[in-house]
Order: sequence, then structure tokens, then C-alpha cells
Amino acid sequence: MPAIAGSMESITIDGRSFAVTADADTARKLGGFENEVQPNGDGTARTVKTRVPWALTGVVVEIDDTQGDQEFLQALQNSYRNVPITATYVSGRVYQATGQVIGEVVFNNQSSTASLDLSGSGEMTPQ
Repeated sequence: MPAIAGSMESITIDGRSFAVTADADTARKLGGFENEVQPNGDGTARTVKTRVPWALTGVVVEIDDTQGDQEFLQALQNSYRNVPITATYVSGRVYQATGQVIGEVVFNNQSSTASLDLSGSGEMTPQ
């Protein structure tokens, strides 16, 4: 069966759902470990494992100014807590994690959108 590609359908952040634009090319990093092979002086090598956070980048969401969506996202950034995040893809796959909105939340009034990056500790896992 061929791979199913396409947009992310929606993202839910702390219980609030946001539609993701159909042309957003998001990137998903599941988190866990990244490996690096480092040489030793005798010609052997060792593997260095570094724990890395999960991340979703380039998530362009619809912002409803009348519902205070930007203010909601900024309030999350101002808080000191990690929140549940669920990403639903057009393929039907759903991934979940706990984390935060990172970087700036800038509202674009011509398109009524904002580009979000999200990240957190642990791993993003399929439901």
C-alpha cells in the first residue's frame, strides 16, 4: 500500500482544537535518542546516545481573533506548565505528547493564521 501524504488536519493544545492549514508542511520529531559515533584512538568507535525532546515545527493554524486564540496561546507560553498536545493527520494517525508552544506566536491578519512550533520532554507517541 502506498504512503498517505497530506496535511495535518488539526492540533489540540490543552483541550483547544485548531484547524491546520491545508498547505502547511509540518515536521515531526518523535523524541527519544539521537546517536553519534565517535572514534577512539585505537581505531575503534563508541556510540554516544543523547536524549532529545519531541518537536512539531511549521504547524500553521487558523487563528480566530474573535475567540481570543492568540491570547490563549500566549497565556500558555506565559504559564509554567506543560500541556497535553494531540496532532491528527489526514492519514488518520494521531500522535500525542505533553509540552509547550515554543518561539513566537505571531498573528497574520491577511490569512488569519499563526505558525507554531511545539516541543516537550519525553516522546511523541501514536495513539
